[in-house]
Amino acid sequence: MAISAVVVKGNFAYVYDERGRQIRVESLGSGSLQGYTSSSYSIKKGAFIYVYNEKGQIINTISA
Repeated sequence: MAISAVVVKGNFAYVYDERGRQIRVESLGSGSLQGYTSSSYSIKKGAFIYVYNEKGQIINTISA
């Protein structure tokens, strides 16, 4: 399943697949969406950027 969109509403990021189905909801807290590709999305929280796969698993952590 590929990511087709990530939409921020309030303090949450909603992740959608290529069929338009919501597949994940991530809490942003005071963070922000940095971007997404068809296989991952990135959220900045505090001093770090967390990269998640389409299953919501953290695949990388980067110091911001």
